[in-house]
This record gives sequence, C-alpha cells and structure tokens, in this order.
Amino acid sequence: MHPNEAMDELMTCRLDQARKAVGPCTLVIFGASGDLTARKLIPALYHLSKDGQMPADFRIVGFARRAKSAAEWRAELREALTAYSRSQPVDEAVWETFAQRVDYCEGDLTDPTAYVKLAGVIGAFPTPELRQNLLFYLATSPSQFSVVAEQLHVAQLLHRDGHGYWQRLVIEKPFGHDLETARELNHELTRFAHEQQVFRIDHYLGKETVQNILTFRFANSIFERLWNRDAVDHIQITVSEKIGVGSRGGYYEESGALRDMLQNHLMQVLALVTMEPPVSLDAEPIRDEKVKLLSSVRRLQPGQVADHVVRGQYCEGFVSGEAQAAYRDELKVNPQSDVETFVAVKLFIDNWRWAGVPIYLRTGKAMPLSASEVRVQFKPTPNVLFAAQCGPLLDANALTLRLQPDEGISLRFTGKVPGVGYGLRPVRMNFSYDSEFGAYTPEAYERLLLDAIAGDATLFIRRDEVEQAWEIADSIRAGWDARPLDPHEFYPAGNWGPHLADTLLTQSGRAWREPRNP
Repeated sequence: MHPNEAMDELMTCRLDQARKAVGPCTLVIFGASGDLTARKLIPALYHLSKDGQMPADFRIVGFARRAKSAAEWRAELREALTAYSRSQPVDEAVWETFAQRVDYCEGDLTDPTAYVKLAGVIGAFPTPELRQNLLFYLATSPSQFSVVAEQLHVAQLLHRDGHGYWQRLVIEKPFGHDLETARELNHELTRFAHEQQVFRIDHYLGKETVQNILTFRFANSIFERLWNRDAVDHIQITVSEKIGVGSRGGYYEESGALRDMLQNHLMQVLALVTMEPPVSLDAEPIRDEKVKLLSSVRRLQPGQVADHVVRGQYCEGFVSGEAQAAYRDELKVNPQSDVETFVAVKLFIDNWRWAGVPIYLRTGKAMPLSASEVRVQFKPTPNVLFAAQCGPLLDANALTLRLQPDEGISLRFTGKVPGVGYGLRPVRMNFSYDSEFGAYTPEAYERLLLDAIAGDATLFIRRDEVEQAWEIADSIRAGWDARPLDPHEFYPAGNWGPHLADTLLTQSGRAWREPRNP
C-alpha cells in the first residue's frame, strides 16, 4: 500500500457505529406482482443479503391478487434478478438461501379475510421477532395506502404501540395529489400508526451523491463559508430525462412534471443544498432543517406565476438521433392534453442566508440527455483588473454537484493560457466518485430498505415536509388556472425545453448552463 493511501485509511472518519442495528423481522410487500418489486425491491434485498447487511433472520412475504404458489413467485423473482440485478451472474448459493426465506400470500387489498390469511402466514414463523417486527412496503396505488393501513390495523398486524416490537409502513410517492389530498392521506395513515411508523420513501434521497451533499457542505469549511448571499449569485438545479413518458402516459396525465418531479425530487435536492446546519446527524434535526427551509421558500401569488414559471410539452422530434413521438401521441394520453412535461421555476428563499438569491429549478422529459446536477454560481469579480479588460468573456466561478450520471463535483475558475500573452480561459478541477472510490455504488433502494428495517428515518420524508412542498407546488398550479398551453409552450423532443425558459434567466443577465458543460 502506498504511504499516502495508508494515511488516507487512517484518517477515514467512520460513523458506522452510530448506525442503528437491524434485528430479525418480516417484510411484507403489497403489490408483489408489480414492476417495482421485480425491478428494484427484490434485487435490493438480494444484494443486502449477499453483502451480509440483512438481519441474521428475516422473512419476505409477497402479497398480491394473482393466484400463484410461493414456489411460482420465487421462480418469477429469480428471473427478475437475471434481468435487473446490478451484479451478474446471480450467485446461486446466495439465491437458494435467500429464496428459502420468501413466501407468498394471495389476496385482494380490500378483502378483510385476505389479511386474516396474511396474519396466519406470519403467525407460523418460528420466533416472536419474525411475527411481531413487521415492515409493510406498500408498492401499490396511492389510493390504496389508507385502505391497507386500516386493514392491517383491523387484522392486528399494525399496532400504534408495539409492546417492545415494531411495525412500520413504507409508502411510495406520490404522497397525495395536492396539499388537500396530502393532508387527508397523512390524517388517514396516522389514524392507524404513529407518524414515527410511517416511512415516506423518495428513492432520490437514497442516491449516494444526494447524501453526499450534506457531507460536502458541512464537512468542508472552505465551501460553507461561501454558501450564502454574500458570495452566491444564483443556483441552478436541473433534473432532465432523455426518455418520453413511454408506457406511463396514463399516470402522467394525472401528474405532469410539476407533481411528478418538482414537488418531490427537486424540492428535496433544494432543501439539502440550501438548509441550515442541523444540530446533529440524527433524523429529526436534519428533517427539522429541511422543513424550515421549505417553509422559507416564497410562495407565488397567481399573478406572479407567469413571470416566475415556464411550463412546456414536448412535440415530435429527435433524441440522440432517434425519433420521438409527441406527448399527445403517446399511449393513454389525451390528444388535446395540456399536461406539462417540462417546468422551470424561479424561486426565492426568504431567510437570512439566501435573501435575494434567485434559485432556478427545471425538469423535463424528452430532453437531450438524462442528468441531474446542482450548479452554484458565485458572484462575478468587481469590474476592475481582469473583469474590466475581459468583460463578459471573464466567466464567473461556479461549483457543480453532478448527481447523475458521472457522479462528482467540479469547480470552475479562471486560469491563464500558457504562452507569452495574457490570455484567460475558464478551467475546471474535477472530482469523480468513480475515480476516487471505484465504480461500485449501491442502488438507492438498498440503502433505504436497510434504513427502514433499522428504523432510521433520516432519508425519509416527514408529513410536514410533504405538506410544505405541496404548498409550493399548489401556488404554481393556481397561477396556471386550467389555462391551455399556447404555441410558445411546446418544444421539439431533444431540446432543453421551450425558449420561454431562457427568459427566466436572460432577463437578469444570466443563462442556463447545460449538464456536462459546467
């Protein structure tokens, strides 16, 4: 080992001792026949088991309406691993041990007798921990969340007081359709479980690079000192998707880009990038600061939306040379649909740190590439010396956090071009997670499932956080007031949204910086 590597190893600060232990438990997956279970949940649980991260004893029970035996479900899961496992080939010895812990229960989510049957399956497990420590993963339609919670409570599988054991509900987004329905859902769930038992999962928070935002900010004093209105000119957060809606047209007709992406993923990244330091790394202090930040985001009045928000919908075009149909021509989409597939927003945070600093967020489908990044652009140098001579050619310093793909961090600054003259040019210092730590990055669901089993809610979303994010989204939607899209709000597939999105920045002398071009 190189001496510097040895020193790096000695200097590594390990916080793993603070991680909550995982004990024997049973995971029940509602919606066991669905795509999420096959593509994400079972591969994640298999890899956790393979890596020795799962409890010493555990069981997995799939609950779905389709009639099949446990053996048939195991065979389906084995095929799913071949298709979706992040490591190939599948380790047969690990799979055989894993499969022995997998069971299946047929039943309808609305049928009380199905939950009695489920209780019988769980009740046959050999230890009290397997019968009482229960994680219920609701990979179902959001409209069924409260139904499942109530039926579990009636069947005495979900208790508000576990008497020394625990039961938890994990639910997937969307958490409601707007603020009103989010509040209704939260009220219904907490009729049968404490808020501490409800784990609202946003897979974005399980991404390694998203988690590293807090580390980058609060473990490096050189950057934290610049992280405020005195040094920062503005912030851009981009989450772009290369694909169109594909087979999800029916879902997208009900959500649109505002509800599908901005209300959750972008708001979560915004909160982590701009929140105040928590008093500790425990779950509640971190979530407290995220809620404080979101409550500080200025709500838009309906008359302000046109000046602060741009929406769009993709029409036919080409993405990476491949033809892409218009959104209105996609499967299960209304041919006259006015649902937005792109949204860009200019927000302000009304607190001491960020007063007056514009925050620009954008997300869209059928864009030139799939990427997620945060760009913190610092204020330009005073108009003396180099700025006076170079004018707009002297680019501002910027820090870019690349969340995906090519995860890493780059710092852009100005350097002198070698030679006898005095030419200046923007240059970059790049940090790549792959180069520094190797290519392996665990799937987001691995981290999140393990945290849910351990009862660590740090990366899960609290009810007041959900409601604050919906307030922001609803204030935007109110400004649209069911107005149909006009011709200027369409953009050809393969472009960075409608031209109107550029005016959000150009009107103040700024410009979007495209991912991979920091």
